[in-house]
Amino acid sequence: MKKRVLFSLLFVSLLAAVCFAQKPRKVMFYNLENFFDTINDPEVLDDEFTPEGPKRWNSAKYYKKLGNIERVLFDIAAVDRIYPAVIGVSEVENRSVLEDIVVTPKLAPANYRIVHYDSPEARGVDVAFLYRPDIFHLEGSRPIRTVVPQLPDFRTRDIATMWGTIDGEPFFFMVAHWPSRLGGKDASEFKRVAVAEQMRAIADSVLALNPATKIVAMGDFNDDPTDASISEGLGAKGKIKELTKGEFFNPFESMYRAGLGTLAYGDAWNLFDNIVVTENLATGSEGALRLQKAPGSKFYGNIFKRYYMVQKEGSFKGYPLRTFVGNNFQGGFSDHFPVYIYFAK
Repeated sequence: MKKRVLFSLLFVSLLAAVCFAQKPRKVMFYNLENFFDTINDPEVLDDEFTPEGPKRWNSAKYYKKLGNIERVLFDIAAVDRIYPAVIGVSEVENRSVLEDIVVTPKLAPANYRIVHYDSPEARGVDVAFLYRPDIFHLEGSRPIRTVVPQLPDFRTRDIATMWGTIDGEPFFFMVAHWPSRLGGKDASEFKRVAVAEQMRAIADSVLALNPATKIVAMGDFNDDPTDASISEGLGAKGKIKELTKGEFFNPFESMYRAGLGTLAYGDAWNLFDNIVVTENLATGSEGALRLQKAPGSKFYGNIFKRYYMVQKEGSFKGYPLRTFVGNNFQGGFSDHFPVYIYFAK
């Protein structure tokens, strides 16, 4: 009798686990590598990406690029048959390009909505945010002007901020594209540190209002996880066990230390594309949602890389297959690989 009761209890427990199991939520970021439309905008420096410009950027090339992006985003969904709940992107010219992306046949079923603001970046490329309204219930958004105190007239991409709920829990997202390494890594580092500190301050303000808010900051940070901008300015740590309340965890630090990367330069790999999360999401200390590893992975972060996204020959063999090398059209995807994370109850 006792064995029968125990078996019944075990069966009920397993049945409940199956009934209440929830597919994990997927968050991803992708640098789209200069995804411009073909129309000359007199307000920005986009002449390079027009039919008359040196790249001869025309409709045929545009739609080739659009199909490539559709393929990558759909194949990321096909990994586990889950469309990402939210997607952060960078290097996109305007809302029109984003609207073309979300209505492509393979992505249309996800019913993505768009958050985009034009930024003061000279070439007109921005960051943006795509989300599934059935999962992320958007309550508000605003762009925050990037500030580098040492350069009061510095103009770059804004920080896009969005807030709302997922499964009834409060979330705050930030998408950014930090200043480049133009002029050298060391000489330009202060710019990225300034933006990192600004994002850290935004996160602190949000948590001060509601400590239960789960914050996700993502983007092309133009620095590796161990660089000062990320490890000190943003304060992102690479080990969950070292976290205290309010701190950021970077799932990609351990991947970088293992020699993995999202872009290559000078025969070396960098991991500029990061998604960092606050302690309450990394550990599950607030609410039920918690960061998860992909099945069979030893990392909390994931880099999406498929054979068709890789340069097969030449001096850039093994690198991401990019759209252009100089002014030569390669018909590729991006000079970055996308990244993603999971969280679930």
